Order: sequence, then structure tokens, then C-alpha cells
Amino acid sequence: MLKERRQLFVGLFVAADLTMIGLAWVLAYVLRFELPLVPVTKGTPPFENYLALLPLLFAIWGLVFRGSGLYDPMRAASQAAERRRILRASSLAMLIFTAVTFLGVEKAFSLSRLTLLYFYVLATAAVILERATLREVLREARRRGYNLRHVLLVGDGNLGRAVYERMTRHPEFGLKVRGFLTDDPARIGGTIESVPICGQWDDVPDIVAKRGIDQVVFALPFEALPRLGGLIASLDSAAVDVKVVPDVERFVSLHSGIEEFGGLPLISLRATPLMGWNRVAKRVMDFVLAGLALVLLSPVLALISVLVKLGSPGPILFSQERMGLDGRVFRVWKFRTMRSDAEADSGPVWATADDPRRTRLGRWLRRLSLDELPQLLNVLRGEMSLVGPRPERPVFIEQFRSRVPRYMLRHMVQAGMTGWAQVNGWRGNTSIEQRIEHDLYYIQNWSLRLDLKILMLTFVRGFVNKNAY
Repeated sequence: MLKERRQLFVGLFVAADLTMIGLAWVLAYVLRFELPLVPVTKGTPPFENYLALLPLLFAIWGLVFRGSGLYDPMRAASQAAERRRILRASSLAMLIFTAVTFLGVEKAFSLSRLTLLYFYVLATAAVILERATLREVLREARRRGYNLRHVLLVGDGNLGRAVYERMTRHPEFGLKVRGFLTDDPARIGGTIESVPICGQWDDVPDIVAKRGIDQVVFALPFEALPRLGGLIASLDSAAVDVKVVPDVERFVSLHSGIEEFGGLPLISLRATPLMGWNRVAKRVMDFVLAGLALVLLSPVLALISVLVKLGSPGPILFSQERMGLDGRVFRVWKFRTMRSDAEADSGPVWATADDPRRTRLGRWLRRLSLDELPQLLNVLRGEMSLVGPRPERPVFIEQFRSRVPRYMLRHMVQAGMTGWAQVNGWRGNTSIEQRIEHDLYYIQNWSLRLDLKILMLTFVRGFVNKNAY
């Protein structure tokens, strides 16, 4: 029954995809020759010539889509992931079609390049829209109790309960948990959120046969890993989907994800969103905004420089070693706000409220955070970002890394002039633990939108702060 139902939905998606492909091909011809945006100079080819290519289109797109996994079960897949897969598959199919037609069809008649461009854009957009519509129809049907998959969860511990909670939170996936299996005989007959605990792990093939289970999800604790192979093997004769949720959440510090390494699944436990194009986009934003800020604030910077020089003996700028991305040490720049010999007697220490080492002007510069403005140069040099965890001095990091769990994870991204911790009040001599929690939240949830939000909040909350001294 499960196989027939799956084939039905695969057929539905294939028919819908190919319909969009066909319509896009016809519309591309119409836009090029019947309603031309660019004048036709070489005459209008017969529509029948283009119509004759539809079987080739269907064959190439159908094979490439199937090979790209677009007809595999994707109940829980995100729409963004499906869109990316469609774009890649459509691009590959277009390359193949272009090569085939230019080698063969071009000898019979001239195929318009502009028509091919129209078709590629229209076909890709149409399939994405069609898929989104079909997915939403199916999700709504599942919310109403149709097209459900009956799931057996093998594991009633924290991991099994977490899987159950996520399945119930998303009824649009159509995953209905019919029972749990346990390794504790005393728990059989009990319930978890009204779902029965109906047997032990070794009972999995019998329970699948008796209860009409479509999908078995193994959510076993890490310590039970040696038993997993035998349990999966016991289902070899059962026509059910088998999935495994690895018990690695306890080891996850930042983002987790699954990559492919030479055909093998590779689980990442400490990934960040700031990779590849995301890092490039953030760097471009930093460079543009920092450069613009330096130009706009140049009169302010010049005025502060003059006041610092006149206010007390010593240099205008003050530099200090800080630790940034990947634990690399760099020199951060600030306007000098203390006496030149501020740490001659005390050594490295935190600034305190009413710190006697501050100059008269320095007190106000620190209170208004204007002493940080020269760090725009650090941003331009690529040593810092506008937004990120605030860089700390290596001498203090040696104290924190042994005392505060996960402290060093903040160095997996560039240090920033402002950050999520700072706009939420955790700056200066405040809780290191709270600062780390906010820094890790930022790293895990990074986006350009979050960076822009933090920059805007900095103007509202960040410049004037009771802990800035």
C-alpha cells in the first residue's frame, strides 16, 4: 500500500513538472516570435518545429529531476532546500538540452538563443511555483488528517521524546506516531503523551507487522549504538522506511548538519552559517559601511583627535592586543581615554566605574562609546567586523577559557565593534557567562538581517550604557 501511494504522488509531481516545462516552452516561443520584446530579424520559424522538441525536453528534464532526487520523499524538507535543488537540476537539464539541440537540431533549423533563455527562466520559475503550490496543498491535507505516515519510534528516552515533540509540532509533515519501543520491560504498557509504549526494541519487526507501520525511526541513546545494526537488520523483510536519528545533540556546540564526504555521510557538530558566500556578503557589507562611516564621521574623528591631544599628554590613539577569528591576535585601535601609564603599576586589569586612570575627556568618550570609532580601521583591514563578539585581551582569555564552558567558540567568527551581547546590556564588567550565551546565539542564528538589526539597536541602546566606563 505504501509503495502504491508513493508511486501515485511521484506520478502527480512528474505530470505537474512536465506540464510546467511544456507550458514554459510554448510561452517562450510566443514571447520571442508572437509578442517580441526584441525585434525578430531572421524570420519566424514554424511553431511545429519547436513543438517537435517537446518529447526531448520531457525526457531530459524528467531524467535530470529524477537523478537529482526531486521525486524522493521530501515531507520534512524545507522549501528553500527544494528550490535550490530545482535550480541546480534545471540548470543542468538546460545545459544538456542546449548541447543536444546545437549538435543535432541546429542542422535542420536555427534555434533561437533568446527563446532558450526565456524558456530557462520561465521553466525554473514555473516548477518552483508549481512545487510550492502542490506542497502546500499536501501539507494542508495532512493537517486535516489525510495522507498520514504511521511512525514507530524505537527509543523512549530524551532523544525519542524530542523526535516525537518535533513531529507533533509539525502536523503538515503528516507523521503520526503510533507507538514507542523501550529497553525497560517495566515501562511496557505505559504511555508518553498518550502514545503507548508497546514493546521492547527487539519487538520491532512484530510491532511493524501488527500495527501497519509505514516508517520506523530509531532514536537510541549513544550508548546503545552497538545494537543498532542488529535492530535494522531485523527489518530486512519488512516494507517500511527506516530512519536513524543520531544521538549527537549533546556534542553539538554550534550548528549541526550532514555533509557528504566521498559518498559517506559526515555529521558536522561545530559549523557556523558564516561560510562561503555568507562570509563574502558579510565582508562586503562591512567594507562598504565602514568606509562610508569613516567618510561621514571624519569631522567628528578629527575633533576628538584634537581634544584628546589637548586634554592630556600622550598619543591620540591607543592600541592593544586582542584575539579574533580562529584565535589570531591583532591590535585593536581606540582613542586614548586613560593616562599613558595606566597599567604601569597594576598590570592588565578591567576598567571600573569611576576609574581614576581615566582622563576627563576619556570619561565621556567611554560613556558614549566614541573611543571605539577608530576600530572602523580594523574593520576595513579585515581584522574585525562591524558586528560580532567583542574581542578580548589574550591575558583575560586564558582565565575565561578554563572557567567558562564553550568560551573559545566565540572565536569561530570575526570579532565585532558591536554585538548581540552588547545591545542586550552585557558589556563592560558584567557576567561573562551571559555574554557567551548571547555570542553563541548570534553565531548560531547569524544572517545579514540580524547584523542590520544589531547595528540599528546599537544606535538605540548600544552607545550610551551604564556599564560603559
